[in-house]
Amino acid sequence: MSPWALRLADKYYPNESHPYRLFERRVLELLRPDQVLVDAGCGRSAPVLQRFRGKARELVGIDLVPFDSSVSGLNLIHGDLVRTGLPDESVDVIMSRSVMEHITDPPATYSEMNRILRPGGHFIFLTANMWDYASLISKLIPNRFHSKIVAITEGREEKDVFPVAYRTNTRRAIARFASQTDFEVLSLDYLGQYPNYFLFNGLLFLIATGYEKLVDRIRPLHFLKGWILATLRKRA
Repeated sequence: MSPWALRLADKYYPNESHPYRLFERRVLELLRPDQVLVDAGCGRSAPVLQRFRGKARELVGIDLVPFDSSVSGLNLIHGDLVRTGLPDESVDVIMSRSVMEHITDPPATYSEMNRILRPGGHFIFLTANMWDYASLISKLIPNRFHSKIVAITEGREEKDVFPVAYRTNTRRAIARFASQTDFEVLSLDYLGQYPNYFLFNGLLFLIATGYEKLVDRIRPLHFLKGWILATLRKRA
């Protein structure tokens, strides 16, 4: 990563406004200590779920990848999000970060999330916006090349890069699938962040920062921001 780009990120993008922090804040607003929280697509070490230790009665993580043996105190389920194996209406809050862009069968996934939620329960997810330039470029590049590109631009391990589908990554698509599966849409927010794909080059990062700030300043352009934060509620 470029030291100049990192300095620019620190200057122009306060950590508290990062979509990850706003996502966690939304979950905390809706989660009570006596409830069950599920992280749908939690990852090998369930890093996001671990941040909620002590905030819920039970923490459940679901993913297809092998889990790190060092993780303890969580209920980790090796499974698919369309077949979680959890009982009907056994969960209060479901959260999912950077996962929905990989979903290939949105109707089945939304239906399964609805099945395991108690009436009035919440499904909160942060996902890439399909109209963001990074997503549009990603759609044009075959998935087999993504892992190497991300490893170079972000420094992420290739084993942690997964194929993208972008089948539920617009306001219209989310609203459609939610309506089909008995979810009420409470909010759909566009969020921006620093241009992380350009952290390897300071000049490119500066140019991309100018673009991000312009999109953030002009409300009609908000649909071009990089993230969508969705809050859905299962109808009672």
